[in-house]
Amino acid sequence: MPPPSPRNILISLGEHESFHDGLGEFSRQLCTRLAAQAEGLEREHGIRLWFHLKEHLLGSFGSQVNYVVATRAQRRKHAHAERFALWHSLHQLNRTLPPEHTDHRLVTVHDLNFLYFKNWFSRWRDMRRIRALMARTDEIVTITHYVEQDVRQHLGWRRPIQTIHNGVTDLSGAPQEPVALPQIAGLRSSNDALQGGGSAGGYLFHISRLTTSKNIAAILELAAAWPEQAILLAGPASRHSRAVQTAIDQRGLRNVGLLTSVSDAQKAWLFAQCQGLLFPSLAEGFGLPVIEAMHFGKPVFLSRLTALPEVGGTVAHYFDRFEGSAMRKVVQQGLALHHAQHQEDAIRQWAAQFNWDRCAQRYLDLYVQRVAG
Repeated sequence: MPPPSPRNILISLGEHESFHDGLGEFSRQLCTRLAAQAEGLEREHGIRLWFHLKEHLLGSFGSQVNYVVATRAQRRKHAHAERFALWHSLHQLNRTLPPEHTDHRLVTVHDLNFLYFKNWFSRWRDMRRIRALMARTDEIVTITHYVEQDVRQHLGWRRPIQTIHNGVTDLSGAPQEPVALPQIAGLRSSNDALQGGGSAGGYLFHISRLTTSKNIAAILELAAAWPEQAILLAGPASRHSRAVQTAIDQRGLRNVGLLTSVSDAQKAWLFAQCQGLLFPSLAEGFGLPVIEAMHFGKPVFLSRLTALPEVGGTVAHYFDRFEGSAMRKVVQQGLALHHAQHQEDAIRQWAAQFNWDRCAQRYLDLYVQRVAG
């Protein structure tokens, strides 16, 4: 009989450059917890964990695991001295190949949002790439049941799919750094807000990459229909944030402010001080800010589109239309209900189910089933 396949597992971030975005956060949180279990996995199941990363990220998960450098050349051929029982691509954008002679190939699919917002050539290109990935994949994990349905509908996947919800970091107990707030109508001044740790008060919050799919246009419609209500937007400095600032200026929206390059400690402070989260996104595979806000017991106001109803559940409030007056009514009624019924505890309890430790354990269980089962 041939010898059994080695029980090496290669977990691949591919050529992704950093941990400073949603995909990077998912990878960092999951891999940190997987690495913490590495010694037990090898002792109990003979499984050795390897991480496939760009060279400048090697060592990110400690010395108890092994590393493979991700290179552009691996898009064409990926040879390695070790044989791998399982290759797990952490995302569907990974263009590197699994090592030759890998026994089982697993991919986590976060979303197919390119189908909804890119031009025809970009949609064709991205669909071509993901179909190529699926052709060399044995098994799929999706981060929501909505994404599972999308994969089945658009990729024609007929085999079983595991759905493992993301964890979401609870920032409510993390260090907070006050932010000098912009001077906008309806908002207490920065000095008043920062004195003695007092509440900034009076602002609705949105944080994202500020791309078109986040539906910032709808938030600006709400601002125009509710000029006495302060709205604060936050996201990375980019062409998208510049376009948003231009739209704010052109419309003369004095009640809207924009912050860029917000740190985690500043984000925690902004969540703690806000009235609630606005997140009328048009396409989400999950929507991390929704649960981040819920960890603070804040009411969240979401679109009913894609994965958001699954993530927000019955404790969220939903926009059926994106006209400013209709959105204003939803938010006003939701805020009144939130304060009248003291919903903070119910919101926090809902958020608690999206736990990184639980998420990592689901993946570990899957690895053991496929490799050592």
